Amino acid sequence: MTAATTRPAREGAGGDVSSTRVFLRTCAAEWTRLWTVRTTWGFLAAAAALMVGIGTIAGFEAAAEPVAPQGDPAWAVAFFAAMPAQFALLALALIAVTSDYATGGIVPTLQWTPRRGTLFAARTVVAVGVATTLGVLLGAGSAFAAFAAAPGLGLPWDAGVDVLGTLALVFSTGTALAVGLGFLLRNTAGALVTAFLVMLLLPILLPQFGYEWMSTLASVLPGSGAVFLLLGGVPRMTEASSVTVLLVWAGGALLLGWLRLARTDANR
Repeated sequence: MTAATTRPAREGAGGDVSSTRVFLRTCAAEWTRLWTVRTTWGFLAAAAALMVGIGTIAGFEAAAEPVAPQGDPAWAVAFFAAMPAQFALLALALIAVTSDYATGGIVPTLQWTPRRGTLFAARTVVAVGVATTLGVLLGAGSAFAAFAAAPGLGLPWDAGVDVLGTLALVFSTGTALAVGLGFLLRNTAGALVTAFLVMLLLPILLPQFGYEWMSTLASVLPGSGAVFLLLGGVPRMTEASSVTVLLVWAGGALLLGWLRLARTDANR
């Protein structure tokens, strides 16, 4: 009688928790960890200052024109503001991964969530989701700031949907690339330098040498894809090729980061 009574209780206590429940718990833990460190708020403040500040300045410049703007969409300001601000959001997502390795916190993290696939998915979803959402909201804020400074500018909803959708694509793929580099390199400085190279420096520098192969190489870097979608004017690139480049780089970085997390000791 006693054995029959206690057996189900023991089996229930020792039974596996569903993957969905573990994933949701891990997402909640990652959300808490992200918002309880000052670094997150610092990068958020930097991105907000850049995007809203650029939008405000652009609005005042438009209002100061001899001919007041009539109907030009204020949404276009968000593209210009997103170019410098994206690096603050990339750094936010990247450090959400590498900070655990810098402090040694990855060991207790994996003891708490030993299912590495679940940890990888939760950390990626939270970091990329938060950074992308913030980027889109700040993009809208920059457009509204420009409109407030120059009421002659327009804010058509259809143009806004297109602009904010493009920002979401650029920010999500860029931050996914940063997360993948964080898991792959496990070093904040190395991952930041790598992200800076492929997102900014190399796309600008390589075409300056005048060699065809260098220009071709620059056109397949994620920074070139982001610039084309935000500002246009990048030789050898189309909208389809830009989207493809961003998705391939983001997916490749995440795959390599997952492989290292799954196959290598956390403290190496």
